[in-house]
Amino acid sequence: MWKDNCILIQLLFYMRKTLPTFYYLQHFKEFLDYFAGEHKALLNAKAQDFIQTFYGADKSEQAMIARLASRKHAVIAIKTLLYDEIKNPNEVLERLRTCGLISSASNASNTMLVTALAKAELFEILEILQIPLPKTSIKQAELHDYFCNQIDDRNKSKISALPYVVRQFDSTLKFLLFIYFGHLNGKLNQFSMRDLGILRTRADAVTGEAKFENAMDAQSAFYYACLRESISNKTVLEPPALNALPSVSSAHASQIKSKCLYELGRYFLQSNRQYSLEAWLASNTDTAIESWIREKYKDGAKTDVANKLLSIIENGASESLLYFAEDFYARKYNKKRTSLLTDMLRDATHTLSIDSRYNQMVEQGVIAYYSRNNIKAFRTENQLWKSLFGLVFWPILYEQESANLSNEFERMPPSLKTNQFYHEHTNSIENALAALQTHNGLYQLLVKHAARYYGKTNSIFMWRKNLLEHLQILVMHTPIEQLVGYLHTMTKDYASLKDGYPDIMLLDNGALRFEEIKATGDSLRRNQLVTLQKLKQHGFDVHITQVEWVRDPNQVYAVVDIETTGGKAEHHRITEIGIVKMQGNNVIDSWQSLINPQRPIPSSITRLTGITNEMVANAPVFADIADQLDEFTQDTIFVAHNVNFDLGFIKQEFARLERYYRRPKLCTVQQCRRVFPNLPSYSLANLTAHFNISMDHHHRALSDAKAAAQLLVLILQDEEK
Repeated sequence: MWKDNCILIQLLFYMRKTLPTFYYLQHFKEFLDYFAGEHKALLNAKAQDFIQTFYGADKSEQAMIARLASRKHAVIAIKTLLYDEIKNPNEVLERLRTCGLISSASNASNTMLVTALAKAELFEILEILQIPLPKTSIKQAELHDYFCNQIDDRNKSKISALPYVVRQFDSTLKFLLFIYFGHLNGKLNQFSMRDLGILRTRADAVTGEAKFENAMDAQSAFYYACLRESISNKTVLEPPALNALPSVSSAHASQIKSKCLYELGRYFLQSNRQYSLEAWLASNTDTAIESWIREKYKDGAKTDVANKLLSIIENGASESLLYFAEDFYARKYNKKRTSLLTDMLRDATHTLSIDSRYNQMVEQGVIAYYSRNNIKAFRTENQLWKSLFGLVFWPILYEQESANLSNEFERMPPSLKTNQFYHEHTNSIENALAALQTHNGLYQLLVKHAARYYGKTNSIFMWRKNLLEHLQILVMHTPIEQLVGYLHTMTKDYASLKDGYPDIMLLDNGALRFEEIKATGDSLRRNQLVTLQKLKQHGFDVHITQVEWVRDPNQVYAVVDIETTGGKAEHHRITEIGIVKMQGNNVIDSWQSLINPQRPIPSSITRLTGITNEMVANAPVFADIADQLDEFTQDTIFVAHNVNFDLGFIKQEFARLERYYRRPKLCTVQQCRRVFPNLPSYSLANLTAHFNISMDHHHRALSDAKAAAQLLVLILQDEEK
């Protein structure tokens, strides 16, 4: 956690915020207080003894324990523990050593030492132990191997005198963190990040309900989480006997166990195939069942596989597993030659020719195409459907009586994590859906919940300014029973239907449809197949649109030039913007404005541009023209001479307003180098002179934009040859 602490220190410096002197201790007590109530029943004897020892210690000892607990590694240099708030820290450490909470460095394994200590510290230890030093240029991995080979029982005792201590309560702390967070990735620094305002939490929705049913359930879940971690670290040597694995009872623990069994199967597939197949059957997760089916089919057990597939199809399963079973059965047993994924791509309703300069923003290119054809198109993807789901069911998901969040750091309601949302809240869900009788009723509910909960942290969707605008279009142009039916389906299998939604929503002459956009080389993923097919089943008009790249003669370009107070976007501001809008070789519009940079213009800049402080004193600030600029350049390709400069400044100005500005770009400098090689200079002034392009006033925005527009014409004409 050393790196995490450094990050916190940097954030404290830059944000100029301070935390109380004993904030580590306060956070650690807050963490341990969690186990004073019903969660105490989840603890083993070692955890209970540790908490009792902590509260029996004096304040200095408690503060030191909290500091020790916050460190990433178990081996800690004593010099880094000399905190001002802890009087006589060496004496405190000695008392903690006496009660067994820490020990000397001789109790650390070689692996612990090389993991915790820096290269210079390892060299220092080798020198103290009078062991020949390797070359200073030695690589880290090689140094670790050398160190471990040199340190043995003969010199290990000498390490006890080194100025390091070893934390002896790691396993207990790891268990407590697991019980608190429900996984092994939780850290104590999350409390500090919360207090600094960096990490937003859900303190308003905490019920304090335990994730596990009892101490045995918690201990078993911890076992599986640690086993899965060991699998990830490739330190598991022998497969544990499946019939001897500990049992679990809670939904959360069952999920941890199932994921662990799936990873066990993957880990031992090459060395113990039969074991892996049995582990996957015991796991019973979608991925495990799919893996079992594929491997058994390879083994020639076609009858067993067919029976398993038919059981899935007939008895129901998650949407994802059901589609897999239907597709696999059709291809392997009905001799269907192509997969559902391939079929869906072949059935793409149409192909659009989009200007290739959108090749990094394909959806934006399609939206621009439709906009030019008077069809409203919106980038929606997963957010549209997840925000609909989240707002409709917010009270069930997050309100005090039903959220069941164990602590404020949780964001995902447990019932969504375990995919048991409908099962756990059947009556509440049915009542909520039954109340949705009209379009206006549903939309007003969305507005009401958005107003009440706006900005509150959640793991389902992001709050955006156009969230309600997109939802209103969806709600008002879809039969209410269709929307209610799909929401009902989402509640029953949120895990399968939380993503994979079409890229864009279109409103064409009052008719709503959705399109998944695929450029050449793009593939349709399984989650997309599942979701698109489910939308179709519920009556939504869903298509796949293939894109082919062309040079579109009707593409609109916004040729931009800006003047600024200096050269760095993060430090300086815009003083003038000029834009020439072009379609093909024709100028179709232009726009220009001085901008008040809200800071003095350096005299050197005034001499260059002619723009004075008096000229911009009454000009609009960027926030005043942001909407106009955004709209004027909408659905265009952003062109500038050294485009990253101009686009970078405009992006930074929007970022200061907490807004996002993104356009496909074209640089006339780069393109002129490509089209007109070997010119002595590619500055705007020299290029305009070379091509006899007139300029009214160099270094004024609109004049420079007009000149760059003429360069664009030359570039486009060359491409047409």
